[in-house]
Amino acid sequence: MATPRVTPQEAWDAFIAGNERFIGGASSHPNQDVERRTELVNTQTPDVALFGCSDSRLAAEIIFDCGLGDLFIARNMGHVVAESITASMEYAVAELGTALIVVLAHDSCGAVAAAIEQSGRNPSAVTASVANTLAPIRPSVQQLWHRDHHASPYVESDLIDANAVGRIHLAATVNELLRNSRAISDAVDRGELAIVGCQYRLTAGRAVPYTAVGPLDIATQEL
Repeated sequence: MATPRVTPQEAWDAFIAGNERFIGGASSHPNQDVERRTELVNTQTPDVALFGCSDSRLAAEIIFDCGLGDLFIARNMGHVVAESITASMEYAVAELGTALIVVLAHDSCGAVAAAIEQSGRNPSAVTASVANTLAPIRPSVQQLWHRDHHASPYVESDLIDANAVGRIHLAATVNELLRNSRAISDAVDRGELAIVGCQYRLTAGRAVPYTAVGPLDIATQEL
């Protein structure tokens, strides 16, 4: 088991400071030179692991002003937890000494929109692999829909806030990582690891934290 080099709070403070630089147009583009490439040939020591949606608008090293070796990243459609994702996050924590896992959702998410559409009365045809990937998002769709609508189980896309669905799914993703992995949960319990769920706002460029678990002093927004 690798020992973290920084505290979860230190990892978060450095991580979110990079986002603030990006927002303000003052990115420093660190660790992107020849020397950094040479330094990383036989080792990597990222303090932050990021699990996000595989959306072309979420280039993590850009929006968090990081460089080579700074982030350990896993991404898939709709940031849906799978065994390979859990294993990747466990590797970052246990072998690389990562002190922080960030789960990164975003507004205007195509996977969330597709999950909403698939929850409607007449869903379009999708492949089996897409349907299986969207399935873990659909409970978040139903949770929000049935909070305000009781007449029908079928969701109407123009009557539901897709970004709010995304935030519910974000919290569910954080919980799923903890539920699936004793290694991750134990690291949080020891105070060595924290998990933060953020929703990225595409226009503003800001990653807004909505849920956090672990030893952090952080202000989160209401889901």
